[in-house]
Amino acid sequence: MNESTPAPARCDIAVVVPAWNEAESLPELVARIDEAITAMGRTWEVWIVDDGSSDGTFAVVERLAAARAEVKGLSFGRNFGKAAALAAGFEAAAADIVVTMDADLQDDPAEIPNLVAKLEEGWDLVSGWKQDRKDGFVKNKTSRVFNWFTSRMCGLRLHDFNCGLKGYRGEVTRRVRLYGEMHRYVPALAHLDGFRVTEIPVRHFARKYGTTKYGMARFVNGFLDLLTVYFLHARRTSPLHMFGRIGLGFLAVGGGISLFFLVQWLAGQGLRVRPVLVLGLVFIIVAFQMISLGLIAERVVAGRRREAAYRIARRV
Repeated sequence: MNESTPAPARCDIAVVVPAWNEAESLPELVARIDEAITAMGRTWEVWIVDDGSSDGTFAVVERLAAARAEVKGLSFGRNFGKAAALAAGFEAAAADIVVTMDADLQDDPAEIPNLVAKLEEGWDLVSGWKQDRKDGFVKNKTSRVFNWFTSRMCGLRLHDFNCGLKGYRGEVTRRVRLYGEMHRYVPALAHLDGFRVTEIPVRHFARKYGTTKYGMARFVNGFLDLLTVYFLHARRTSPLHMFGRIGLGFLAVGGGISLFFLVQWLAGQGLRVRPVLVLGLVFIIVAFQMISLGLIAERVVAGRRREAAYRIARRV
């Protein structure tokens, strides 16, 4: 009989750090995390998730893990994105409180005690609010647009949904499912799942090493993911429900038109091809197409939620 794999030892606080080509910043980041949490008198671990880096990031993680038992690492076979890195870190973390932060030293580990204190007031997720952002003009302005739209579409008023510095209760990290680029909307997803979400101001610093990973493609992807959050979560509906309702609307109109001409034909009036009759038939065809599209989308979404959206190549 095979022995079961022992459960990982639990600690008080787990820190999850997605890293993509951030080799230079990791030693200082780990030292500052150690300093902040040790001063709290809590046990801790940090999971650094190498998202397919090409600059030797995971080699740095391996050296840090050899020097400190609290440091653990995962490495993807290629770049899967921040959402996948967070999902892998959430699955690996063994703590009742999970803190996330970026690896570029723009987030301050000294804020961890403030996040934990706010969680211990009874909140389930505490998001950082970068009041004085040290990012470029374009990134600042597009982030304001996203925050404004997200607040109004999801019913959660936060100033900074996409701040990498957040504190979570373990139940939140186990419940929220991340895929695509949904990491921007974790507070919204948690709120729509019934968790208590708030924010606190946090310090933000200019990037110390390397260059930003922000690009215009993220603007487009972020907008599309916001629509996904709105339709699939805020509307409390599935793809089948959304497309099915549209299809039923077309079916009602097309069926009504067809029924009108059927009654006329049964009454003895001649049945001639008319534009309105053709329109009714088109509406019926579109209705079945929309319902079929909803069924296909339902199967695809269900399958993607069951399957991991990443592959771990190495672990320390």
